[in-house]
Amino acid sequence: MFTRRVILGAISAAALLAAGGAATAQEKMYVPLISKGFQHQFWQAVKSGADKAAEELGVEVSFEGPDNETMVDRQIDMLSAALAKKPDAIGFAALDSQAAIPLLQQAKDAGIPVIAFDSGVDSDIPMATASTDNVAAAALAADKMAELIGDKGKVAVVAHDQTSRTGIDRVEGFSNRIKEAHPDIEIVSVQYGGGDQLESTEITKSILQANPDLAGIFGANEGSAIGVLNGKREMGRDEVVVIGYDSGAAQKEAVRDGSMAGAITQNPVGIGYETVKAAVAAAKGETVEKNIDTGFFYYDKATIDDPEIAAVLYD
Repeated sequence: MFTRRVILGAISAAALLAAGGAATAQEKMYVPLISKGFQHQFWQAVKSGADKAAEELGVEVSFEGPDNETMVDRQIDMLSAALAKKPDAIGFAALDSQAAIPLLQQAKDAGIPVIAFDSGVDSDIPMATASTDNVAAAALAADKMAELIGDKGKVAVVAHDQTSRTGIDRVEGFSNRIKEAHPDIEIVSVQYGGGDQLESTEITKSILQANPDLAGIFGANEGSAIGVLNGKREMGRDEVVVIGYDSGAAQKEAVRDGSMAGAITQNPVGIGYETVKAAVAAAKGETVEKNIDTGFFYYDKATIDDPEIAAVLYD
């Protein structure tokens, strides 16, 4: 009888410990973030912001993305797998602003709050979007380009894609500003290199070969901008003005040595931080701001070390 009581007592204790452990695990929120990729330093900076918020708020986060920013199907698979784990909320940076909508609708139906980050979707399903005002930022890039080329001449755009909101908004923001405010500037080419440096390099060389009198090129994300810079160098076209987007070690070096006239910087750490913060608030049933503007700056050789700008640059 004594032995039986000891065994039963041990089983009861083990059951209580298991139940307590399960409760503890359940108490810690889980928020997966599905990014657009991992090949750019930008996403590592976004991840660092997400990790910082997770530590401060006591939640568990995961952060993943496809190998490059053309792999829409792979990103959809990642989103599906993340939702299958029944997270408390989810962060999503869409490569295609429409392709993910059916899955996001499933998340909504299951009561899983969706927070978009960096790139929104063409839907009201996300409870909030933490991002740069890409239209306004690209318009500023257009104004800077106009200033640097004497407000006349031919320019081109090399962007990452025409399916994500960032790709669409940056091209439209730049192009519309040129048309509205700088009528003596002609945009002769808009091409897309998937954000890949090598592909963007070849695209740039092709544009330069077709336009020997080209005055400037806008590279609409980190990979595009570095590709534009490499293409310009390989073609020996030092006179062409290059304005980029984002920062990263290579872009910062190019701005410092003058081969890139300047660039728009976002606040990637802030994007990651605000995404997790909004996800946790939404999971708790709290009201979150629909559009979380994480800000942007234009930086060049003269301003790159200003404290306010240096704080949002990344390597």
